[in-house]
Amino acid sequence: MIINHERPEYLKAAARIGKNKYNGAYYYSKEICDSIIPNIRTDRNWITVNLRADKIGCDHAIFFVHNHPHCPEWYEWLTEYKDLIMVCSSHKDMPKIEHIGEPVFLPLSVDVEYVKKFRTEKTKDVAFAGRPEKAYGCKLPRDIDYISLLPREEFLSELAKYKRVYAVDRVAIEARILGCEVIPYDYESVDTGEIIDTSEAVRMLQEELDRIDGARK
Repeated sequence: MIINHERPEYLKAAARIGKNKYNGAYYYSKEICDSIIPNIRTDRNWITVNLRADKIGCDHAIFFVHNHPHCPEWYEWLTEYKDLIMVCSSHKDMPKIEHIGEPVFLPLSVDVEYVKKFRTEKTKDVAFAGRPEKAYGCKLPRDIDYISLLPREEFLSELAKYKRVYAVDRVAIEARILGCEVIPYDYESVDTGEIIDTSEAVRMLQEELDRIDGARK
């Protein structure tokens, strides 16, 4: 079973938030389904989005923790399910959710070759890139552009034009691949400065699953 961004409940919620549906959780889920799940050997179920409002989950599943500022409270509903592996991109989240399932660390990754296709000449100076609400309360320069609320291809095409970008998390990784100088801002980022390809994430996750489930056989 795969519970992901194609669930009717998720699509209904996405429709309510309009253009904000083009967010990191949606595209990370899509990449997990396209590039990670098909290449992993496991009998476990997969949960790539947090459908906490509808409490849709399952036992014996691999769950991806997306929201770090709201960890663990947004995941407490999962305690009703058994035998979960909680995939975290932040080491700080791991002790917070170990009462819900077994935490494993997996750094954020992207399909490097796919992102490279959007490289282009740098014709613009500086911009903020990401969901608008992430910029709230941050000390950003007044006269900068904002790259937000765009479908992925349009977002990457526009991002590639900038010399410098304020970005965190997967957007920061994408910006580095596109040759941008990345400027972190005041947000609890899990960006480590590394560029991790999805194929490397597959290898790392497979090792963790083999360690956990292999020990139980």
